[in-house]
Amino acid sequence: MSEFLGYARVSTAEQTAALQEDALRAAGCSRIWSDTASGTRTDRPQLVAVFDQLRVGDTLVVWRLDRLGRSLPHLIETIGDLEARGVGFKSVQENIDTTTPGGRLVFHVFGALASFERELIQERTLAGLAAARERGRLGGRPSVLSPAKLKQARRMIGEKTPVTEVAQVLGVSRATLYRRVPELGVAGTRAVMKEPDAGVSSSP
Repeated sequence: MSEFLGYARVSTAEQTAALQEDALRAAGCSRIWSDTASGTRTDRPQLVAVFDQLRVGDTLVVWRLDRLGRSLPHLIETIGDLEARGVGFKSVQENIDTTTPGGRLVFHVFGALASFERELIQERTLAGLAAARERGRLGGRPSVLSPAKLKQARRMIGEKTPVTEVAQVLGVSRATLYRRVPELGVAGTRAVMKEPDAGVSSSP
C-alpha cells in the first residue's frame, strides 16, 4: 500500500518544525522525518532515512521546495531520482504534485530552466575569455611582471644593471626575468641556476 512520507527541515536548533509537520500531516503524511541543518549541507541524516523508507508508489511530501533542494539543479536531480524509483513528489506551498500531468510538466520546465541557466553561464565565461584574449590577456593568474615593470626591466638591463639587482627592484624572480625578457638569451636562462641569491655574498 502506497504512503505519503513527509520531510521537514529547519536551519537552526532555535527554530521549530511544528508548522511544517502540521502541514505535512494535513497533506496526509503517515510518517514524518525532520532535520536541523542548513539547506547547503549535504549531510542530512533524516533525509537519507526517509529516502530509505520510500517504496514504489509512495510520495515524498515537503512543506516547501527549499526544504528539500540546496539549489534548483540539486532539486531537479533529486526529483529525477525519485521519479526513476517510481516515487512521487509533492510540495504543499507551491501546490506541485509530480504524480499528476501538471506537476510533471512544471518540473520539466524547471529542468529546462536549469539547463538554460548553465548554458548562459558557460557562454558568458567563454565570451569573457575571448574578449580578454583580444585585449592581449589570457585566463588565469595575472603576470607578476606588468607591462610597466617589463619596460623598466628592459631599460635597466640595457644599462647593464645586474639581473639580480633588477629582480630585487621589481620584486620578481630572476627566472621570471629570463623568461619574459628575450634579450637575456638562453645562456642567461641557464645562468639563473648558478647566479648567487640577492643579499648572499660568496665566500672569499
